[in-house]
Amino acid sequence: MKKINIFYWVFTVLFALIMLFTALPNVMMSPDSIDLIHTKLGYPKYFIMFVGIAKILGVFGILIPGYPRVREWSYAGLFFDLTAATVSGIVVEGFHPMQLFMLVFFAPGVLSYIFYHKRLDLETQNQIA
Repeated sequence: MKKINIFYWVFTVLFALIMLFTALPNVMMSPDSIDLIHTKLGYPKYFIMFVGIAKILGVFGILIPGYPRVREWSYAGLFFDLTAATVSGIVVEGFHPMQLFMLVFFAPGVLSYIFYHKRLDLETQNQIA
């Protein structure tokens, strides 16, 4: 159980930090965010701050204990964001090998989610026993 908890928290904090650091420029409407999301991908400017705030809420959702349904929705929202960003880049610019860099964002999230469910399974087994 201890090893699973350690892996869970390492991947969860890593994923949360990655998502938080990508959300802050969106919320602050940085020129880089505007250039990427509005100019290159074609989304409206108001969408940039909305996505940033949604990511921050998702980060809180995966970190705050005791609300499993909120956590599930938070994981889903963050993965929708990553998937939409990847697909948007591919549709607008075509596939480039550099887009495989998005795996750096996906991997800790997937591992966090896997270890979250392993923790839940162990907690359920311990309650039954």
